[in-house]
Parts: sequence; structure tokens; C-alpha cells
Amino acid sequence: MNYNTVYVGMDVHKESFTLCSMTIEDEKASHYQKTEADYKKVLKYLEFLRTIYGDNAKFICGYEAGCLGFTLYHQLISQHVECIILAPTTMLEQRSKKRIKTDKRDAEIIAKCLAQHNYSPVHIPTATDEQIKEFLRMRDDHKLDLKKIKQQILAFCLRHNYRYDGNSHWTAAHLCWLKSLQPEALYKETLNEYLLTYTTLNDKIERFDKRIEELASKDEYKESVQKLRCFIDVRTHTALSVLVEVGDFNRFASAKNFASYLGLVPGENTSSDDRNLLGITKAGNRHVRLLLTEAAQSYARGQIGYKSKDLKSRQSGNSAQVIGYADKANERLRRRYYKMVLGQSKKHNVAKVAVARELACFMWGMMTEHIS
Repeated sequence: MNYNTVYVGMDVHKESFTLCSMTIEDEKASHYQKTEADYKKVLKYLEFLRTIYGDNAKFICGYEAGCLGFTLYHQLISQHVECIILAPTTMLEQRSKKRIKTDKRDAEIIAKCLAQHNYSPVHIPTATDEQIKEFLRMRDDHKLDLKKIKQQILAFCLRHNYRYDGNSHWTAAHLCWLKSLQPEALYKETLNEYLLTYTTLNDKIERFDKRIEELASKDEYKESVQKLRCFIDVRTHTALSVLVEVGDFNRFASAKNFASYLGLVPGENTSSDDRNLLGITKAGNRHVRLLLTEAAQSYARGQIGYKSKDLKSRQSGNSAQVIGYADKANERLRRRYYKMVLGQSKKHNVAKVAVARELACFMWGMMTEHIS
């Protein structure tokens, strides 16, 4: 018996794949099989299914976004097998809290979502975007390591009662003070090793940032990066990260859809006339959400309408229309933060997330030329 389309659910892990098939006519998945983590095993499984569903059957494979990234997708596509990566937070298949979780059942859920179209696919970046994204995330990993070593150095000083009298840490004066300390015996060597690690990481990040400036100057990114840098505290690293993580902004029908993709919209639990708004959904791209939330911190400082020399420098070279749109956004976001905190007594973090959501909307408008 021939079927037009067969959906193949794949629960993929580092060491193994669990596969199953399903058609629209089926109420339950079938032909379960566990294989090694090799795309050739998937191809062999599809050949087996052809003996059941016929040579004219069309196969659509799918797996949840996870540790394998896009490797399996590209391997199957290169063999002319249609493949979809499902965004886990968009899969509408119900999963009870007290469920039995197995690879077999997860593969069945994926197959069912494919057959019923109860999912949203993950955006597949271009090869260049993927390479730059990996480089940017590597830089961010080193930044986290730098933050951690700073905390360790300060904790070491506190444990041994070395207290800095200056205004702020990690300035040139603070570093000179750290190097001038003379702890006893092995403590001195310990502090020196900490400082050596700090210096190494700091130098690496400076080198990475120079390379990021070079990558952002490529023709396919230069103009878009310059536009995004017109917003307060959106510098080259943030602008380029948003571009390569998101890809084509036009795939979002509206600014609200883009903010939803980033997980910056509030959840809702409404029943009858009782409307209860929850915290943000945190669905979608966590990396971009974090970058925009960090950028939103700067709107909590400064005077409404004020433009620093650094911001004016970043805005130079753009059209008057682009600069005017960015200035309008910057003024509105800063005004909104102060209104929420001072006028409505909202918590600072709540206001910053609200600003991040609107910043995402303004970015969508900038990238899709909705700046009138």
C-alpha cells in the first residue's frame, strides 16, 4: 500500500538515534528502530521504509534542536532527504508533568508533530552566518571566564583581608594595587597565577573584538551593523550577533512576532474573565534575548534625549531617516523605563525586560525598513 508522505521522527543523541515513522492516516507511530548516531543509518532506515510504503513515498524527517546543531540536517539535505529541525518550545504535542519519558516516545511525539504540523521550524543559517555565530559565542564564553576569574581574585583578596580603597575595581589603579600586594609564601604565587590568567583572557578578548570589527565590515553585514549601532549600547558585537542569530528579519510578519520569537513577550493564564499575565515566555533564541536585555541596562541611566559622543560617533555615516528613527526609539525607551520605575513603581528588572522587548521591536522595524 502506497502513501504519499511518510513522517520520520528522530530522537537524536550523541551516541544513538531513535527512529519511527508515521502517516496522516495513522493514529500511532510504527517501525521503531534504534541505531548508531550516523546519518547513513538514517538513510538505510529510509530504504527499509520504502519496502513498506512503496518507492513513490515521500519522506520528511525531523528532530528537535539540540546538541547536534545543524550537522545532521546538512548531511541529510546533501543526500536529497527533506529534513526539518523543530523548535522544542513550539511543539504543541501535550506532555504531562508525570509522564514516562523514553527515546521511543520522544521520537513518536516528533513524528506526530510533523504529521499534524504542530511546530515551528528552526531557522537554518547560511554557512557564513553559522561560522561567525560560533566565533561570537566563543568570544562570549571567554568573557564569562574573565568574569569568573575577576570574582575569584576579589574573593581571594577578601579572604586575606586585602581591601582596595579606590572607587571601582579593574581600573588601571586597581590592577596596580593588585600587583603591588605581597602575600606570604605560596599565597603570592597563587595571586600571580590568578593575575596571569586575567591578563591572558583580557588580551584574548581584545584580539577577538578586533576580529569581530573586521567581520562586521564585510559587505553583507556592514550596512545593517551600522544601522543597529544607532541604538544606545548596541555596539558591533551585539549588532553582528543579532544579525547572524536571526538571519532574515522579513520572515517575521510583525515586530510582535519577532519579540515572541525571542521569548520577550509575557505568558498568559486566562480563564473566563480572569486575566493573569505571567513572566516572559523565554522561548526561542536565548542568546539574542540576553544581549538585548544587557543593552537595555543603559536605558536606566542618563537624561532623556541626551546623546553621548560615543553614540553620535556610531550614528555618523547613516542616513538622516535612520538616525531619526533610532533617536525616536532611544528617547521613547528611556522615557518608558523612568515612567515604569518612578511613575508606576515597577521593579527595575521588570522595566528593563520591557525595554528589551521594545528594543527588539525597533530593531525589527530598522531591519525591515518600517521606519516611517
